[in-house]
Amino acid sequence: MKLQRKNRRVLALGALAVSGALALTACGSDETGNGGGDASSSAGASNIKCDDASGQVLADGSSAQKNAVDAWVKQFSSACKVEINYKAGGSGAGVTAFTQGQIPWAGSDSALKPEEVEASKKICSGGQGIDLPMVGGPIALGYNVPGVDNLVLDAPTIAKIFNDKIKNWNDPAIAKLNPGAKLPDLKIQAFHRSDESGTTDNFTKYLIATAKSDFPYEGGKAWQAKGGQSAPQSSGVAAQVKQTAGAIGYFELSYAKNGIKAVAIDTGAGKPVEASVENATKAISDAKVVGTGKDLSLELNYATKAEGAYPMILVTYEIVCDKGNKSETLPAVKAFLRYAASEDGQKILAENDYAPMPEDIIAKVRTTVESLS
Repeated sequence: MKLQRKNRRVLALGALAVSGALALTACGSDETGNGGGDASSSAGASNIKCDDASGQVLADGSSAQKNAVDAWVKQFSSACKVEINYKAGGSGAGVTAFTQGQIPWAGSDSALKPEEVEASKKICSGGQGIDLPMVGGPIALGYNVPGVDNLVLDAPTIAKIFNDKIKNWNDPAIAKLNPGAKLPDLKIQAFHRSDESGTTDNFTKYLIATAKSDFPYEGGKAWQAKGGQSAPQSSGVAAQVKQTAGAIGYFELSYAKNGIKAVAIDTGAGKPVEASVENATKAISDAKVVGTGKDLSLELNYATKAEGAYPMILVTYEIVCDKGNKSETLPAVKAFLRYAASEDGQKILAENDYAPMPEDIIAKVRTTVESLS
């Protein structure tokens, strides 16, 4: 292609982006306008390395990270000729679709189980599925209690609420944690996930680690405790909490918006800890990599009592084959994950109420993404 013609092409693409057009720009373009986004987002899009990525990628999994993926896709698709369709049907659905070879990449709030790794070997030619920690954040306990704006709960009380042992908002255990609050004589409506969910897995891991006697269950992606009501995906639980007086439910902080208040947790530290990106990052920083080989699954410390560390956390993993990825989707998946793990991609997380991965962890993710084959 002649230089003059190439320059005209780049200028034309830049004009389209500045005018807010939805056309996809050329991979690796240096143009910073992308549909009227802010300066930081535009700069992030300009740094995306597309390589030979093109076409369409279907993915499924964690609804916890849906808002993060949406933000990533917006930037990625403005730079590369790739359409990312992320279904967000829940961690269980995503892992199943991945191990059955239906999708090249899944999101899960729980690391692969040994039997799932074994199943993945059938679709990862010469390799296996691995866990790449990419998105962190607090699991917020959203509540709808009229007249109560600053609710504090501790692990045993939360466990009893979700195990149908504490049934009313003016229960003495809740009143003791909230002196001076006008707790109503109102039935508690506890909502949990109806689908298999990594959010459920992490929420119950927190309760088991901190209040085992009050939550005597094995935990896992499927809800096991008695009582309560269910709703699908994080968005469904959040919607029920918002519209139901007396409700409480668990979901990611990014869903605790539009008037939904979140519980502060009494961890035994100097003061109750609020659900925030910063407080979640403090807790995630205490995590250890326990995966072997290229797998980077983490062990989280749910029982932390460090000042300002919010313990009810989760990490969403992007699950891919370390080897044996399909040639038609590998370039696009690799380019997308490279961007998600980049400094720009991680910065977007904090802007959307998620916690970026600690630098020592995300550095290992970046190295692993480059090695995918």
